[in-house]
Amino acid sequence: MNPQRGQYLNKAAVLSPLGAARLSQLALGCSVVAMVTHSAGYSGGSYGVFCMAVWCACFTVTTVVFFLDATHLHACLPVSWDNLTVAFAALATLMYVTASVVYPVYFVTAECPYAGCEVRNFRIAVTVCSIAATLAYGAEVILSRAKPGRVVGYMATVSGLLKVVQGFVACIIFGALGNGSEYTRHAATIFCVAVYAACFAMTTVVVILTVSGRTGCLKLPFDRFVVVYTLLAVLLYLSASVVWPVFCFDKKYGSPERPSSCPRGRCPWDSKVVVAVFSFVNLTLYIADLVYSQRIRFITQQPRV
Repeated sequence: MNPQRGQYLNKAAVLSPLGAARLSQLALGCSVVAMVTHSAGYSGGSYGVFCMAVWCACFTVTTVVFFLDATHLHACLPVSWDNLTVAFAALATLMYVTASVVYPVYFVTAECPYAGCEVRNFRIAVTVCSIAATLAYGAEVILSRAKPGRVVGYMATVSGLLKVVQGFVACIIFGALGNGSEYTRHAATIFCVAVYAACFAMTTVVVILTVSGRTGCLKLPFDRFVVVYTLLAVLLYLSASVVWPVFCFDKKYGSPERPSSCPRGRCPWDSKVVVAVFSFVNLTLYIADLVYSQRIRFITQQPRV
């Protein structure tokens, strides 16, 4: 009799807090997609399509993650499984937060729409389930993150999780830039866009190297690379956070107040404000990342002393 028989399935994928979190994600994600498809609806512009895309994508990837974890097939993949799953859980949390805010703002009203109260009630239920799924993904991040005395992958550390948030915030900035921000008017604002793109590209490279387990391909220690890159990103974002508001809101180059004739939803001034605000947000995230990256470097070097 084969002693390995009966061990092909991973019981911990179900009978563990992490497994319970993923099962909750699947149940809530399936409920959201089913209710939106059945009656709640998502038509009405790009916002509804975005929310539906988030829910479908997260449900699909979660299904694949759960299946691979339950069958141990993830061992056949050329990736760092722990880094991949915690990175996805962090990204899914942020995406679900966005969808849980956008959907009720544009689709839930206090009064019953022309289609009747049933549609409104379904949309309220969608919002509740989406918020609950956000908590489920957040629970996975908490369960997977680094703890004292526990060896985990880089993406489970505070610095690794901040990389995911930085990339997400950069995507918000790019969305605002593409929504009529008029950044091509000045060379200085073009420089800011180059800063956002360069930092986003490097952050993406760090995440890809970590998830793929290829950090050893670098010619210098990974912890030193992260610290040097993060310091450079702090300096670049600091310059962009100063230059962008000056060339967008100073009277000499732009308008310090919102024009009264500016259309809602397609106002260049609004897009410029979004870029300015989230530039400071990402600057703060990179500063925090620098502090924690230096701490990780100190801990990894401490045993050599």
